Amino acid sequence: MGKACRYRCCFAYFVRRALVATHPCCSFLAPGLLRYRWCFAYFVRRAYAIVSAIMKIGLALPSMVAGLDRATILEWMRVADDGPFSILGVGERIAYPNQEMMALLAGAAAVTSRIELMASVSVTPMHPPVYVAKQAATIDVLSGGRLTLGVGVGGRDEDYRALGAPFERRHQRLDDQIAVMRKVWAGEVAVEGVGPIGPPPVQPGGPRLLTGSMGPKSMARAAQWAAGIAGFDMSCDAAAIRDASAAFSAQWANAGRTGLPWLQSSAWFSLRSDASERLSDYAFNYLRIFGDDVARSLAGLQRLSTASAMRDALKAVADTGLDEFILVATTADADDARRAADLVNSLSL
Repeated sequence: MGKACRYRCCFAYFVRRALVATHPCCSFLAPGLLRYRWCFAYFVRRAYAIVSAIMKIGLALPSMVAGLDRATILEWMRVADDGPFSILGVGERIAYPNQEMMALLAGAAAVTSRIELMASVSVTPMHPPVYVAKQAATIDVLSGGRLTLGVGVGGRDEDYRALGAPFERRHQRLDDQIAVMRKVWAGEVAVEGVGPIGPPPVQPGGPRLLTGSMGPKSMARAAQWAAGIAGFDMSCDAAAIRDASAAFSAQWANAGRTGLPWLQSSAWFSLRSDASERLSDYAFNYLRIFGDDVARSLAGLQRLSTASAMRDALKAVADTGLDEFILVATTADADDARRAADLVNSLSL
């Protein structure tokens, strides 16, 4: 290790120690400035990220692409596990031609051996909490403790209607469900009159929980129980991702949490020769439930369609202090995963 590298690592260590010290008490600040501790902590964290190059890059399966077959799914999983990616994500929809999220994660747990796995994200209020907890614990066992469970409330009432679940009060239901799920994972009685429910997860206390919260109220609720945030940005805009990270960090500090929240975001991508058209069509079809005009406008924001655009975007996002960024596939072509792997291998974030 060279002298410059040693100094860089030492600086990163002391900056991180300073950051930890700012959560939640900031005792060295004047009392009137305590409410700004999250802002100080966030910018110290950004300094740490810049000097220590910590951002990981994950990959999400093209599970929302219709017509996936066994061979294609297995190839994506193997490419992801063999590549430089930190985590393999799968999203959830019900009233859509996608494959079921938990089933895919169970398959990935069996096929892969290295890469972390993530439900990104489970629309948990659509489901019974005990069932989600049991599914997650089973996948955690199958994967050897590699599961992260992203949770959120979703925004499509048709998914809820398809399962016969109420759309109303879903934020409060999610808060209540988290408490039940943690009881299940701890081997405690989660339902009156029903004994402990297994299997016990490999990770003590259950899989890591990340929140898909977007607004300030939902972030404030999730900051009470989540280990971090799992965001999404249509255009992979570094400024927007930085603001979302800062907003969650503020709620984290306000909740009196210690340590650091995990800051994650994601965006759609394709690196095929027809990537620009493919990205636009994919986004339009996926978002069409909100109306053609809205879908068309949001589809026009897609930018991760060339290697140079992706390289620039990832470097800009890394500079915000993000811990992890997930590239979400929009095509069944496994060569897209290989192209992304080659690009990630060429980066120095």
